[in-house]
Amino acid sequence: MLDALIGFFRNPQPDVTLSPADGRIALAALLVRVARADNNYDPSEVAAILDVLKNRYSLDEAAAHALQKEAEELEAKAPDTVRFTRAIKEAVPYEDRRTVVQALWRVALADGERDHQEDRLIRMVVSLLGVNDRDSALCRQKVLAQMSA
Repeated sequence: MLDALIGFFRNPQPDVTLSPADGRIALAALLVRVARADNNYDPSEVAAILDVLKNRYSLDEAAAHALQKEAEELEAKAPDTVRFTRAIKEAVPYEDRRTVVQALWRVALADGERDHQEDRLIRMVVSLLGVNDRDSALCRQKVLAQMSA
């Protein structure tokens, strides 16, 4: 399965159609990409990724780790962020995409730093997901409030 996904994310004109379940690996890989955007894959960001995966997909610790490792491999081999967002758009209804944006902010802010590279990537992803800047800002504020509680 991972080889098919890597092929999808590498080929300019992929002949692979992703299922809604593949949105899960696309989201996990996108979370990894956000965490790595500042060239510092911090343990707190990894912990946030694992927490998002466990809660969003009702995974146990071992399954979340396996998905995270698979996502790291996919993210490293897939040059195109646009395809991640396309897979997520196909798998996640519009009304639930704000929770995706919250997950992105949660990972980006997990290390206590607001990095301009992570901000830039999230702005691009939010746009590609069809979520407006105002909703993204509200998502970020909600995450910050949860982190300070």
